[in-house]
Amino acid sequence: MTLGLVAALAGLALLDSTSIGTLFIPIWLMLTPGRVRLSRFGVYLGTITVFYFVVGVLIVLGASQVIDHLDNDVALWIQLVIGVFLFAVSFRFDGKKKSDTGKWQDRINANGSVPALAGIALLAGVVELATMLPYLGAIGMMSAADLRPAQIGLLLAGYCLVMIVPAVLLLGGRLALRGRIEPLLTRLSTWFAKNGASTTGWILGIAGFLVARDAVARLFFM
Repeated sequence: MTLGLVAALAGLALLDSTSIGTLFIPIWLMLTPGRVRLSRFGVYLGTITVFYFVVGVLIVLGASQVIDHLDNDVALWIQLVIGVFLFAVSFRFDGKKKSDTGKWQDRINANGSVPALAGIALLAGVVELATMLPYLGAIGMMSAADLRPAQIGLLLAGYCLVMIVPAVLLLGGRLALRGRIEPLLTRLSTWFAKNGASTTGWILGIAGFLVARDAVARLFFM
């Protein structure tokens, strides 16, 4: 496990932290009328974090079966192709297309009970399975790095925790500053509704660069 690998994974985790499930649904929870209840946030963030971790473990187990039958250089070339693919796909996202955020806000406002929030977290995770390409790129990097299972488990857990750090920091600000931070949260929510598609494109582009850079570094410079 190298410092470069850890730094790249941290960067990908921070990119993943800007998704609907890990950042903007928590923001909408903070904007709901009334007092912010920590139990609701604990259930929501805990559920989506565990969901991502379990999915990551399952993917790693499958990827390990494939990697074990491949030469290490072949695995790195596959990682490089994935990185280039992510970077290329990022240009297909239309920055003028608005995100459909209303349905998520409606779900939050319709039922704010603990079981309902856990269900929303699981639904958000399932919906984002198709777009969790930075996470898949990170898993590919771990699988190709010839790490022990305990190291991969630790990195996966750290990745999932880093993903919720921005939401936790905003929650701390909401509790400490109360209404004074609400204008910022409202601006973030409005900005995402207008720029969600272009943001996804930027995330995929940066993720592709990080994944490809790691593969190139280990193929030609190590």
